[in-house]
Parts: sequence; C-alpha cells; structure tokens
Amino acid sequence: MSVAELKERHMAATQTLNALTHKLKQKRLLLLDTDLSGYARSQGKSPVTFGPTDLVCCRTLQGHTGKVYSLDWTSEKNRIVSASQDGRLIVWNALTSQKTHAIKLPCAWVMTCAFSPGGQSVACGGLDSVCSIFSLNSPSDKDGNLPVSRMLNGHKGYVSSCQYVPDEDTHLITASGDQTCVLWDITTGLRTSVFGGEFQSGHTGDVLSVSINGSNSRMFVSGSCDSTVRLWDTRVASRAVRTFHGHEGDVNTVRFFPDGHRFGTGSDDGTCRLFDIRTGHQLQEYSRPHGDNEVPHVTSIAFSISGRLLFAGYTNGDCYVWDTLLAKVVLDLGSLQNSHDGRISCLGLSGDGSALCTGSWDTSLKIWAFGGHRAVI
Repeated sequence: MSVAELKERHMAATQTLNALTHKLKQKRLLLLDTDLSGYARSQGKSPVTFGPTDLVCCRTLQGHTGKVYSLDWTSEKNRIVSASQDGRLIVWNALTSQKTHAIKLPCAWVMTCAFSPGGQSVACGGLDSVCSIFSLNSPSDKDGNLPVSRMLNGHKGYVSSCQYVPDEDTHLITASGDQTCVLWDITTGLRTSVFGGEFQSGHTGDVLSVSINGSNSRMFVSGSCDSTVRLWDTRVASRAVRTFHGHEGDVNTVRFFPDGHRFGTGSDDGTCRLFDIRTGHQLQEYSRPHGDNEVPHVTSIAFSISGRLLFAGYTNGDCYVWDTLLAKVVLDLGSLQNSHDGRISCLGLSGDGSALCTGSWDTSLKIWAFGGHRAVI
C-alpha cells in the first residue's frame, strides 16, 4: 500500500471518528433535560443570603513589590505561601500577618506555588520550565537566602501549575505550556509519569491548571488553552479517562468539588462551570450578562467546605461568591470595604473553611473571615 493510500485512509478514518464524536455529543445533550439550578428550584431551594458582616476583610498582607500570581494554604490553616512577579516566595503567618520566610527565586518569572501536605516545603514554577522545591527547615546561605533543595527538570515549556499529591510530601503534579502534566518523585527528582504530549488523548494547547481529587488522589483534572478539561488516572498515563467540552476560551483554573465526584472550572469566556466526572456531563454554568465591554476572564476558583459556595476571581477585580445550587451571585467581594484595586489573580480557602485568601495584581493579599455560621457552608 502506498503512502498516498495510507494518508487517504487515515483522513477517512479521522472524518468518521469526528462525525461519530459529534453524534455522541448531540445524543448526550438530548439526555440533559435540566441543569442543577433548575432542579434545585423545582425542589423549592432558596438561595444563600449574606449580611454585611458575614464576610469581612480582616487582614491585608503587604510585602510583595510585584503582581501576586499564586497562593496556597497549609493544611493546618495558619500559614500561606504566595508567589509574585517580584521574584520572591513569601510565607505568611495568616493569624498575625507576619512573614516567616521571604525566598528569593532563581527565576523571577514565577507563575505557581504550593505548600507540601506536611507544611515543611514549598514548590514553585514559572517561565524557567523548572519546578523548584524549598525546604523551610534548611539553613540560609551567607546572603540570607534559602537554597533550592530540589529542581525538577523535564518540562519543555513554562510551569503553570503545581500541586502536591494529598498526604504525600514526596510526589507532586505539574502542568506546563508544553501541553503535558507530569507526576514527579521529589526524592529522586525523576518523572514518574507524563500525561499528554505524544499521546493523542492529551491536550492540544498549553495546560494552565491541575487539581488532584482529595477523595481519590490517583485522579486529577487538567485545564488547557484548548478549551477542554481532561480527567487523568495516574496509573494510566497513556490516555485521558475523559475529556470535557463546553468552554469557549482558555480554561485557566480547575478545582475538584469537595465530594470528589465533580469539579469546577473557570475560563477566559467569563464563565465558571460544574462537571460530573462519572457521567461527563456539565451540571451548571455560572455566568452573568455583560454589556458591550470586554467580558472579564475567570482567573481562579475555590469551593466552600460543603460545596454550596463557589468563589471566583475575575480580571476586572470582581470576586463573586456563587450559590452553586441556584447559580446566583450572593456577594461580590469587589464591592466590599478594603477590596482589591486590581485583577484577582488567585484565591484559596483555608483547610477548615473559616477564611478565604485572595491575591491580586495590586501586589497585596487579603484574608476574608466568615462570621459565625458561615464556617460550615
């Protein structure tokens, strides 16, 4: 068989596959007779209500001299690590606002940071295509800087996101502009598995975010510039378990729902969405109508402990609190006193759900405390 005939057969097979994929998508849409908010309304659910003192800014963390790009809480809730364009990681005591570490980075163009589950190490990555690990217990060098304890080399593009595997200080997953995700063994510095890349089921654009399932750490999702989210099983790196469609722009952020059966997304198309990993269906879209002006992009999301609230940061400085059941905005932190002056670039909830931290291009971080009963929502 000639090369031309092989190419012709390949093109025909690709067209058939695309046609079947489209037909399957249409069949799935026909099965969806309602969404989450429609069902909740039919059950008589009422939206969450917020009073003026239910969520207040109780701390402003100042110390960075550049745009804040990423933050993460420790599991014991009292410390935060933040990464900034000033080329530093700062570890904060969230209760006192004091800085416990200010780490000068090998590459100033940092994009992501994460605490280890035990809280003794922090990881970061950026445009140098390397994920750097710092042990907070290491002695400082003669210049007062904390040395890098491990450099994870292997990506061929910038490192956009990193997250430690829950309850494991020795493994983490990174996402990269090289269209792959990598599971690393930090002890050896070697790649355990590569997800995507040469595999056809991988992403076809830069991977921007990852989230590991807290209920099953073998499963994680990745969001990409190809407008899709993919579900992966760390035991089977050769193919994605499932691909989720729906967004019409870059998927900037993904986050698992507390029960591990669903996950949320945020995109350049200005929407957040909720997907079910078991059915592959979109359960809900969270969006507000906008005028003729440019639609603000969603940069970061987080769920409350119960999953009833979805926090979403936007490029225009808004930070909406969505009622996930009824798809209604119940509060905009951007309208409250002491709110940020610039783009909300990152946010995260403390381990016990009692506080929210937001980071911004205005170079500051803010801690928002829940009043009374709000801690259990």
